[in-house]
This record gives sequence, C-alpha cells and structure tokens, in this order.
Amino acid sequence: MSTTQPTRLAQPTRLAPNLIEHFYRGGDRIAALRGIEQQSEFQPEEWLGATVSRADQEPGGAIGLARTVDGVLLRDLVAADPQQWTGAGRDSGTDAADTGILVKLLDARQRLPVHVHPDRAFAASHLDCAYGKTEAWFILDAEPGSAVHLGWSEDVDPEELDRRRDAQDSEWMLAHMNRIVVERGMGILVPAGTAHAIDGGIFLTEVQEPTDLSILLEWSVTTSTREESHLGLGFDTVMGAVSTTALPESEIARLVVQHDLDARTDTPVSLLPAAADPYFQLFAIAPGADGSDPVDAGFSVALALTGAGSLVPEDGAEPVAVSAGEVLAVPAGFGPWTVTGEATVLVAGPGAGWPASLSAGGIR
Repeated sequence: MSTTQPTRLAQPTRLAPNLIEHFYRGGDRIAALRGIEQQSEFQPEEWLGATVSRADQEPGGAIGLARTVDGVLLRDLVAADPQQWTGAGRDSGTDAADTGILVKLLDARQRLPVHVHPDRAFAASHLDCAYGKTEAWFILDAEPGSAVHLGWSEDVDPEELDRRRDAQDSEWMLAHMNRIVVERGMGILVPAGTAHAIDGGIFLTEVQEPTDLSILLEWSVTTSTREESHLGLGFDTVMGAVSTTALPESEIARLVVQHDLDARTDTPVSLLPAAADPYFQLFAIAPGADGSDPVDAGFSVALALTGAGSLVPEDGAEPVAVSAGEVLAVPAGFGPWTVTGEATVLVAGPGAGWPASLSAGGIR
C-alpha cells in the first residue's frame, strides 16, 4: 500500500456507521460488530470509507458515501486535499476524491443473485470509466455448509446462457457453477467477467475496485427488472463482458487462500491471493507484545475486528486509539504506522502502484 509520502496530515478519521438498505435480508452481524442497533432486516451491507455512491439512485445521490462521526462526507475531505489523503495529487488523472478502493461489510441472510462485473477494458470502452469491478471476499463468519458460487464448472454456450438468462433459470445457472464451501479466514478473488453468487449465512469483508457496476444474469430474486440489469447497454452488448469459459480447479486454487484469524504476528499478513495485488490489498494486523511491523504510508481503511489498541505513527506523533467495531479512514499523510495492543485490525488499501497502475496496460 505504499505511495509517495506527502507532508504530515492530522490523525486518522473515525467513520460513522453507514448501513445500506438493500433487497436482500441481513445485517445483524454488522450491527453486532459495529455496536449499533439494526433498524431493518434489510440492511445487509455497510460501505466503509466509500467516496463513491450506489449506482441505482438519481445523479448526485449520496447513498453509500461514508461520513465521519461529525457528519462530514469523506469524499469532500479527500477531494479538498487529495495529496494529503491519497498521495496521488490532482494531476494523477483520477477524480480528486478517488481513493482507488471500495470496502464493504456484507452480511447475507439469503442468497445473492448470479451476476457479473465488467473488467477495466470493457468499462473504459463502453461506460467511460477507468475502473471495472474486480472484487475479493474475506470470510469473517459462515454458517456450516454455506458456499459461494464462482465461475462456470464447464464451458457454457453463449446462446444457451442467453436463453437461460431470459428464462430466469436459476437452477440451471447454479448447477453449472463451481460451488465452494467457505469458512472463517478464507480469502477469495473474483476476477471481473466471472459469474458469481453468495449463499445466505455468510458474513464477509469485500474489497473491490471503486465502482457499482453489476450485470445481473438473475434478476428475478431481486427488486431489479430486466431493463435495470444490463448497465443500460442492452444484453446484446453487455454479455460481451461475461466469460462463458470454465473456471478450472487449478485456477480456483490460485484464487482461494486460507488464514488463521486468531493467530498473532508482528508482520501484517496479506489475506488475499497474490493476483489481487494490482487491484487492492487487504491485511490483518494482530501484533504481539512489541507491536506490529509498520504499514506503509498510503490511504487505507482500518477496521478493528477484536480487542483494543492504537495506530501509532512512526514520526512520534500522538497515537490513535482503536477498539473492536471501529472504522477509521487513514490518510497517506499519517505516514508509516504500526499497531500496538491486543487489537486485530483489518487494513484495506488500493492496489500496488496505484494510481499509476490504473493506466498500465497489464491490468487495464
């Protein structure tokens, strides 16, 4: 998560709860972690540190945008001083409020639909957007037997897929996908273009490119219509973003890793497959008695999962206390920092080399 280190900024900023109403049930485990009261059984997501908003609202809508505990939009803070917040500066070619990442808590109490996200090349050519939506899941909790569905288990004929999509044949789609039973501590990369779905009973942290671009192959289990399921491009065009080739076991093995969330180590531990690094990064920090090794300077979202501790800047400035359930946006200007105490902290940041990597041919 390294970047050019700017002049020192004030301390990390605590973020207010940011629960999102959605069509699917869930959210009780988010409320329990964050120490808040769930207002509806349909609040299954919290967007953490978001400077982008949900797509299914009027232009200029603020649903999804993170706020500080004082009610200020994080987007406004970043846009006012991108050099201090991200180290990118206004001449980086990105939106001034762009942080290179979107982080969510997702607590599904029912199965999500089969859907696909476009890659950067498709988004750039059809949607005038530099980002696609590669994403990754890190499993915080899962009911026994809960699974994710990732990619096709065999090549599917594009015309057959079109017919099954139009018929809303959920059973056919799921039967032709790889089913992966998940457990706590599992990290899974979902490449753009890959069909996927999540069973009910799963609580996870999702890190992704900062967009809300989804192609619904299965809209009948949602509140969306067919016409709201193809990014406004029509299915004839948008199906070009959907892979129809099999995702073999050898590739799945490259996309799935397992970690012990209860282990304590001085070194920040990467929780995702190496193939995620160009897009985003997610670390667990659970220091021993002497504190952790440093986290490089750069924008990040820090979520305390358990315990209590402090984020300690290397320049000797005042530490920032953190305890279970708190979320902080950490600016690049905070410099390198360590974690002390008994906390376990998840730290998410943009991909390696961001924002220069955004226009690099290798991952666009």
